Amino acid sequence: MRARPIIAIDGPVGAGKSTVARGLARALGFSYLNTGAMYRAVAIAARDAGVDLSAPDLEARLEPILRAISIAFDGERILLGGADVTRRAADPAIGDLASRLSAIGAVRARMRELQRAAGAQGGVVMEGRDIGTAVFPDAEFKFFLDADVKVRARRRYEELAARNATISFAEVLEQLRERDARDSSRALAPLKRAADAVAVDSTALDIPAVVNAIKGYILAASNAGKGLKRS
Repeated sequence: MRARPIIAIDGPVGAGKSTVARGLARALGFSYLNTGAMYRAVAIAARDAGVDLSAPDLEARLEPILRAISIAFDGERILLGGADVTRRAADPAIGDLASRLSAIGAVRARMRELQRAAGAQGGVVMEGRDIGTAVFPDAEFKFFLDADVKVRARRRYEELAARNATISFAEVLEQLRERDARDSSRALAPLKRAADAVAVDSTALDIPAVVNAIKGYILAASNAGKGLKRS
């Protein structure tokens, strides 16, 4: 039995998972793990190695990359083999490549292994697409964070615009719709709400309101017997 719980937050792109998860982790004194960033790190490693996703022996080409990969976090920074790849990971093309790689069995198996090792002791907030369904189906608390696709696209567009990315709102909206369809329909660990996950709609809520709502639910459930322990 874990001394402290695992909190899983799943949901589509642009729902606010990363910001909410970071805020919730700070509020509870837990650690935070961005699993989506781990897939983007794999995408960067694959691109740097010149891996062709159409290659018939794709998994064989990816195997040495996955075996040797080293992913770490330093605050908001993503470190791949010790190098800071945070800015590169924000590139929409890397996000798209990460989505495609996440449908490959060998990639998911390696990432799941690393994610389970990172969260095994509990006291962690993990966010992604399949934390509550595939990575930690036994997580003590599960949430599915969603929002209207146009609201999600607007958030993503503003985030990219702040980084001086040259992309239109219409392009971002189309990319999100494509990602939603691909992530939800893939055969391997598709994006879906776990049967026991609490649905949270962030369409009309700001980040503090979402964090407070989730924190309130966790503390109320803990007072009722789940035994949340804060560090």
